[in-house]
Amino acid sequence: MNRKTFLVSALALLAAGPAFAQAIPATIDQPVTITFYNYNLGSAGIGAEATRKLINEFMAANPNVTVEGVPYSSADASRIQADLAAGLPVDLVQTVFSDLDFAVTNFGAQALEDIIPAEELTAHFAGMHPNGLKLGVLNGKTYGLAYTFSTPVLFYNADLFRAAGLDPDQPPKTWAAVKEAALTIEEKTDAEGFAAGITGPSAGDWLFQGVIRSNGGEVISRDRTTLKFAEPEAVEAVAMLRDLYDAGVYDSLDIAAAMEGMAAGNFGMYLQTSAVQGVLVAGAENNFELRASTMPSFGDKPVRPNNSGSALTIHTTDPLKQRAAWELMKFLTSEHGYTIITSEIGYLPLRPAIVDDPQYLGDWIKAHPLVQPNLEQLDVLEPWDPMPGPNYRQIVKTMMDSVEMAVFGGADVQATLADAQANAQALMP
Repeated sequence: MNRKTFLVSALALLAAGPAFAQAIPATIDQPVTITFYNYNLGSAGIGAEATRKLINEFMAANPNVTVEGVPYSSADASRIQADLAAGLPVDLVQTVFSDLDFAVTNFGAQALEDIIPAEELTAHFAGMHPNGLKLGVLNGKTYGLAYTFSTPVLFYNADLFRAAGLDPDQPPKTWAAVKEAALTIEEKTDAEGFAAGITGPSAGDWLFQGVIRSNGGEVISRDRTTLKFAEPEAVEAVAMLRDLYDAGVYDSLDIAAAMEGMAAGNFGMYLQTSAVQGVLVAGAENNFELRASTMPSFGDKPVRPNNSGSALTIHTTDPLKQRAAWELMKFLTSEHGYTIITSEIGYLPLRPAIVDDPQYLGDWIKAHPLVQPNLEQLDVLEPWDPMPGPNYRQIVKTMMDSVEMAVFGGADVQATLADAQANAQALMP
């Protein structure tokens, strides 16, 4: 048996874990160590600091459990794959939602319904927003619990709006209004009109999926067998982005350049995850007034944003470790956990009641109105669709490369998307 065959067989056995599952113990009455693969730990700044804070608080409250944080890159799951193949313990993972299908099929992510007593799931899920709970469901079972996630937020510079003669109390709500406001800002000020995190090397397809959905389209069929990003609704949405580029108000920028430009006061508007809020607030302080609005719509069609971010997935098949991982998962997704995640990282709380509770986020929300559009969109949130099969990352790359060519590269929109869809469909399982 060659190494590749062995690796595939080993990962397949790991994925089959629930069939051999034992009942998890009710308590942790002996020392146990679990690994927590976390991409926030692999980044500098507040995400890592808040994560370490939560892990340390959990261990202080659960002295029998030692949590070993393992940093990894969200853009590359090779660390997890290599560690599994080497027989190293991969117990709890912060899994990007776009990786969920692959994590279930190849990394042995466990359905919570298969390992956790039903009454415990019911008790912990109580008070969680149903739209948030749906994000980690695949094939009818809950494989992931939403952890750090957000919706697309339109940040805007109120000072630039005033300088351009625009009303900052009436931010653009449609894509047509975004174009008009961006043109006015570029005409009346020295700033750029609009930036977005829709495309780029590290953008993924989460924001793009929401743009397509909001025009009545989808990137993949509901049975997850057929790609649809070259259908008329999707083509029309990409053509809208192309029109923004042709009008001179939208350009191809990587995420860092766009974020830094908005933080420096050089952009009128910036559509991106709320996870960048901390950077933007720091840049705006004593420099300009930063505000936020909801994702733009296509005319009177309803906005259909989907989430960015990650879920927590349990991979260990050891019952004691499963109990420890579940206890950590419960802590991280508790009222206190989401309070830290929202106030110190910038993501959404999956428990709406804590928003008005002074014990948790009540006072913080009053002092940080930028989070309101994100909270509003939770009520219309739809899941980020993960692409199926082992080629899922290549499928996304093929799609997003074609979008960049269609928007910024001068290529014919319909033909470019159609060609890419045919190529990507050949990569589907």
